[in-house]
Amino acid sequence: MAPVSEPNEFRHGRKQLKREKYQEGGKQTYLDMANPRVWLHVNETAKAMVDRMGKERPVLAFPPLNRFSIRAGDVVEITGPSPSAKSEILLQAAIHCILPREWNGVRFDGLEMAVAYIDLDCRFDVLRLAQLLKLRIMSAYGSTHGTCWDSDKVSPRNSFMDSHADHLDHELFLSCMKRFLYIRCYNSSEFLAALKTVHHGSTSSREGLGVSLYILIIDSIGAFHWNDRACQPLTKDGNTWEKLSLEKLTENVVQEIIKIKDVQPLIVLASKATIFGSSTPTIHAHRGHSEGLKNKNDDVGKNFLYREYMSPVWQSLVTMKAFVGISDVVSSDGRNGEFPTYLCEWIQPPDDHLYKFVVRNNGICMVS
Repeated sequence: MAPVSEPNEFRHGRKQLKREKYQEGGKQTYLDMANPRVWLHVNETAKAMVDRMGKERPVLAFPPLNRFSIRAGDVVEITGPSPSAKSEILLQAAIHCILPREWNGVRFDGLEMAVAYIDLDCRFDVLRLAQLLKLRIMSAYGSTHGTCWDSDKVSPRNSFMDSHADHLDHELFLSCMKRFLYIRCYNSSEFLAALKTVHHGSTSSREGLGVSLYILIIDSIGAFHWNDRACQPLTKDGNTWEKLSLEKLTENVVQEIIKIKDVQPLIVLASKATIFGSSTPTIHAHRGHSEGLKNKNDDVGKNFLYREYMSPVWQSLVTMKAFVGISDVVSSDGRNGEFPTYLCEWIQPPDDHLYKFVVRNNGICMVS
C-alpha cells in the first residue's frame, strides 16, 4: 500500500515553523522545530539537574535572625509595627547574600548569590542599600590592611566615603549590585506579574550572572490587602471579566511562590506590618488569630499585640515567624550618640527569649 501523501498546506506549514534561537557556549544556534530530534535537544542533563537541586545550600544567618538556621525552602515572615526596623533586616539579608565569600584575598563571608527584592510599599531606600554595602566592603578592606575607622560617623551627606575611597573596591561594588534584582509593584496584579517574572527569570539570571537566585524578598506582603478587600480586582476569563476574591488572589500568590521554589530552591523573606500595637500586661486572643509579644524584662516595660489578617493560605506557607518592635529604652555607648532599641522574638518556632538590637549607620548591632 502506498503511503498516504501529506496535504500541501501541511507540508508548507511545517516548513514555515518558527525557528527558535538559543545560546550554547556563547554561540547562537537556531533550532528547526520540524526536526523532532533537534526540538528535543536539552540544555541540561538529568545528572546536572539532580546536582543543581540536590546540592547543599548555604545557611542564612544574620542579626537579629541568627537564633535559628534559615535554609532553602523556608518562608520567613517578619512582623511588626512601623517603625520596627523590618526593612533594615531585609537589607541586611540582601547584602549578606550578594557579597562574595572572598574577593582578591579579602574575606567577606557572603553567599555570592542573587537576590530578588519585590517592593510593595514603594519605600525602598536605594541610598541606604548602597551605604550599607560600601561600609561592609570598606570595613573588610580596612581590617585586612590594618586600618581602623569609625563607621558610625558616615553619612550619605558627608565626605566620609570620599576620604576612605581607597578602601572601596568599585568593581566589587558593581558586581554585588548586579546580583540585586529590584521590582516595584503598585497593585496585586503587578505583584502577580512580578512573581511570574521571577519564576521564568530564575534560570536566565543563573545563566546571565553566573549565580543562582537564593533569596526572594517581599517587602510588606500585606500592602494591598485592604485595597483588594474593599475593591476586588478583575481578572479576564476568556472574553469576560470576573472579580477575583481576596482568598483566590492570595492563593494565586502562594502558588506562584511555590512554583519559584520548585524551580530554584531558595529562601523567602517577607515583612508584614501589624494592624495595631498596644501596651497590655498580658497577651490576649482576638477571634483566635491574635499573636502577641510579651516583654518579660522590667527595664523595657513594653508589650506588643497584633491581630492576624492575612489569609490562612498564606499562613500555611510560612515556616518561620519573627516579631519585631521598638522599646522605650534608648541605647548609648557614650561616643556615637543614642539609638532606639528594638526587640525581636521568635513566634515560630517558639522562643521565649527577647533579642535586643540597635540600628546604626553600619547596620544592625545586637545589644546584650
